[in-house]
Amino acid sequence: MGWIGYAIGTAVALAAADFFIKVAAGKLSNSLALLLYGSCTFSLGLGWVLLDKLQGVSIHAQAPGVLAATGVGVAFSVVTVGLYITFGAGAPITLASPLVRLGGLLIVSLAGFLLLHEPLTWRYAVGMVLAVSGLYLIITR
Repeated sequence: MGWIGYAIGTAVALAAADFFIKVAAGKLSNSLALLLYGSCTFSLGLGWVLLDKLQGVSIHAQAPGVLAATGVGVAFSVVTVGLYITFGAGAPITLASPLVRLGGLLIVSLAGFLLLHEPLTWRYAVGMVLAVSGLYLIITR
């Protein structure tokens, strides 16, 4: 379970992204916001590829991987625009962010079960029921 530390760091970065989007929403156009987001991700990605190349790490690509990675880019771009629109419309971060994150969790869990044939345990099902219940309590505060 050495991945848990990475997951926690990623959760912190995701929370920071939501926070910064909320702070920026309405203070610049959504198109400029997306351009800035894309510029940062492009620069980070380019730097990583160049660093790997300098260190002699093998850089390879297969068509399914390229398509899936492109899907990631498109999906996160849509998420970014959606969050700017949501927060720009005045949604409080304490409601909108949990709705987006837990809603996404439910959808991706279904995809994991139905498309990737990941196991569904009773503990996981109880956890999902609790997550949905928590989301209901958050949204209806």
